[in-house]
Amino acid sequence: MVEIAPSILSADFARLGEEISAVERGGASVVHVDVMDGHFVPNITVGLPVVKAVARQTRLIIDAHLMIEEPGRYAEQFVEAGAQMVSVHVEIDPHINRTLSAIKSGGAMAGVAINPATSLVSIEEALPFADFVLLMSVNPGFGGQKFIQTSLDKLRRLRAMIDERRLGTRIEIDGGIDRSNINDVVAAGAEIIVAGSAVFNTPDPAQAVRDLRNATAQWV
Repeated sequence: MVEIAPSILSADFARLGEEISAVERGGASVVHVDVMDGHFVPNITVGLPVVKAVARQTRLIIDAHLMIEEPGRYAEQFVEAGAQMVSVHVEIDPHINRTLSAIKSGGAMAGVAINPATSLVSIEEALPFADFVLLMSVNPGFGGQKFIQTSLDKLRRLRAMIDERRLGTRIEIDGGIDRSNINDVVAAGAEIIVAGSAVFNTPDPAQAVRDLRNATAQWV
């Protein structure tokens, strides 16, 4: 099943509750929250208070993508704040297996995130500990970037890696995805599609989610 996960990084924070309600009406099943600390990535966004506020606003799954240093110190706090999915970057966590296990022990789904230039070899040992892999198709830090085309080949190789090991690990993809390329990324193996600008930078976010869902209808 293909799921649409609108990223609130591109939402109007003055109307965040309304924006989330709109994508829920449109059929989104996940709300993606980009947590950035200005160190691991060159931007600062939101943290635990926003996740807590979003959890009070919606019954959708909250997906916290931690682009921060020392994610192992904070991952469980995001679970306690209401996130049901938490992903941490393999590039920054030397004890990622322990962090993933802690997230799962807290009752959330644990994800390993990987940047465009990072080899899939780096997550090979972590795959059995992960419920999902978050494949970045742009360099993390800012919304509205262009999709990196080589991500499609990387996505296919990741799909093969998971299938060969007979794992149930799902694949999430984030960065530059819209109606023009969503079918390609789903065909390559992605199951959870993060979309920010393609949803919130439109006159009708609810309809934008419907359009993305309709574009992947053949994969349902």
